[in-house]
Amino acid sequence: MPRRPPRNFKPSRTAPVESEGPKVGKHEKEFGVPIPGAILPQEYWTQTALKEWPADGLLNWEELFGRKAPVVADLGCGNGRYLLGSSLYRPQFDHLGVDILPVVIRYARRRGNQRGFKNLRFAVGEERVVLEKYIPPGSLHELHVYHPQPYYDPGEIHKRQITPRFLWLAHRALEPGGLLVLQTDHPAYWKYMLQVAPIFFEFQAHPEPWEDAPRGRTRREILARKRGLQIFRGLGRARKDLDPAEAQRRAEALPPPVFNADRRLIELDRMERV
Repeated sequence: MPRRPPRNFKPSRTAPVESEGPKVGKHEKEFGVPIPGAILPQEYWTQTALKEWPADGLLNWEELFGRKAPVVADLGCGNGRYLLGSSLYRPQFDHLGVDILPVVIRYARRRGNQRGFKNLRFAVGEERVVLEKYIPPGSLHELHVYHPQPYYDPGEIHKRQITPRFLWLAHRALEPGGLLVLQTDHPAYWKYMLQVAPIFFEFQAHPEPWEDAPRGRTRREILARKRGLQIFRGLGRARKDLDPAEAQRRAEALPPPVFNADRRLIELDRMERV
């Protein structure tokens, strides 16, 4: 088991070139923005990988993290930037990041390991499947979704993450009054979110940058802002007056996200996913 860093261990505030590899005590940067946390000596590294989903269904958070604590999930977490910061600054929470792309999860795990986080796990998985099959109902304190893929090909729009069914499952997974956070730079996707999210959540726009990460919570947000794109942010608490049966009924009656995506953002999507 890794030990705590010594009390006199003080990470440097300077940042190395990313290609130089891990340097103890240094802060990495991505597009000029520091990645939360410093690289620790190797004897303090941890293992943040959730390599296999439970064969018998639901995750057991206490077994996974070795304690009882509120759980924050980021579905479509990319390279894990947001969860690294949340794990660092909110050690009282446990965190799960999921993404369908193994390459970005490898980056996330490496950075989580090198920073010695014990309250963080990353896993490869299809976000909707994870939400439906593996997250126990009423067990999440927060659920975050940043910049879900809009999918431009008409034959792929069924893959869009934010759907009425997804929001129903999110409402089911959250504890009563639990927090949902949504963010995108696609105006059409945002318009759809504003139509359907308030059915399940006390949802409202958050037009200003996040206080904890004014330059961007995610790699995609940093890239988009550098290109002058507007970022649409929103958050809301799960409606306590909505019982599961009624939430499911509403989800089945709402329209799917069939908006036309802005193909001018394709290049940015490709950059964000590497």
